[in-house]
Amino acid sequence: MKNITLKLFLFCTVMILSGCELVEIENPNAPSVESFENGSSQADVQLLAAGLEAVMRNDLAFHYDTVSILAREYYDLTGVDPRYTGELLKGPLDNNGFLTTRAFAAWYKIVKSANILITSVENSVAGFGDLEKNGYYGYAKTLKAYALLMVANRQFSNGIRLDVEDPDNLGPIVDYSTALAGIRDILDEGFANLNSAGASFDYGLSSGFAGFDTPSTFAEFNRALAARVALYQGNMAEVRNLLNQSFFDINGDLNTGPAHVFGLTGNDISNTQFHVPNQSGQEFMIHPSWIDAAEAGDTRVAEKAILFDSGTVTFDGLSGDYQIALYDSNVDPVYMIRNEELILMYAEAQVTNNPGESVAAINRVRNAAGLADYAGATDSTSLINEILQQRRFSLLAEGHRWVDLRRLDRLNSTNVPLDRTGDNVISAFPTPFNEGL
Repeated sequence: MKNITLKLFLFCTVMILSGCELVEIENPNAPSVESFENGSSQADVQLLAAGLEAVMRNDLAFHYDTVSILAREYYDLTGVDPRYTGELLKGPLDNNGFLTTRAFAAWYKIVKSANILITSVENSVAGFGDLEKNGYYGYAKTLKAYALLMVANRQFSNGIRLDVEDPDNLGPIVDYSTALAGIRDILDEGFANLNSAGASFDYGLSSGFAGFDTPSTFAEFNRALAARVALYQGNMAEVRNLLNQSFFDINGDLNTGPAHVFGLTGNDISNTQFHVPNQSGQEFMIHPSWIDAAEAGDTRVAEKAILFDSGTVTFDGLSGDYQIALYDSNVDPVYMIRNEELILMYAEAQVTNNPGESVAAINRVRNAAGLADYAGATDSTSLINEILQQRRFSLLAEGHRWVDLRRLDRLNSTNVPLDRTGDNVISAFPTPFNEGL
């Protein structure tokens, strides 16, 4: 992107898969982008494929922290940077500040990495056949679309660029609706590639893709992402169609799905969304409204929240009693998309089509959380309210609440608590300053 660092992480490091871990190895003699894009060997291309997966983890916690704080799922009350309780909650967001530019650059680094992988396969001297090429193309396009969807959800009404292949001739900034349509096109292209990729990939994926490490199973991940796009587009018939092609399983493990994986050996990185329980400097505190809204007996409260031992944490006029505890360790995986989300997408897609099926999906999630079957009304408004409640508790801090409230026209002070004078509801990150030039 123009004047924003989007160089592929592999320019300064070489990333390899070692066993089931993603490892980044410093290499002062790392090859240039040109050597990857022109005449790359099979080993070069495999390196790029591994690097694409590894680079996806960079600044992941920053993305989830910022969108979760905007939704008032939790607060950063550590006091490390006053912008987390000031600018991020009050606005306006600085279009040249790190709250805006950091995650933006991280997601586009993934897009750039995917584009380089595609070009390197096209120009490789490895003699790849069509099956191998399609495997790489399907993999790269799926992850490229995933990154574009994440940045589109941040930018929303301010739009994003879909075409960034030529840094000297960038494509236009397009609106959110056009971005979703373009992302769906990329996913469909990737799906077609994966369907023509044979039985296996030419490279090994990490343990985060266990169960999704062949072209056919990776294609199910692709279709799950496409279903998410269709949900955002409000096309419920297409959501149902795509879920049938994905790994959706109403009776399956709620945590089935591809994930970012972490490690503590060598040059691997840890999951920084893990917060040491009850430790000073780790005061990421769940908003009191989440605790208050929980039904009695909901096991997700104990699974995702810890009552802070030292009592109520207060900073900058904000307070919380419960520390977020979504992850149990700093090597826990972070899911890109998982079956519980798909079940709730299915529930939403069936609200007007088949309310009984919608209730069945709702009950699958409620029962897993120790709650009795849904006993409320089955009109559309009541079912959407219940689904939004279940998404709020099942998908806490996974980047959905802010998007859900916005797409359902509920991103307002009724659903986003404004705890201090001057706090505001913010619907989108601004276009970074240099992007608008």
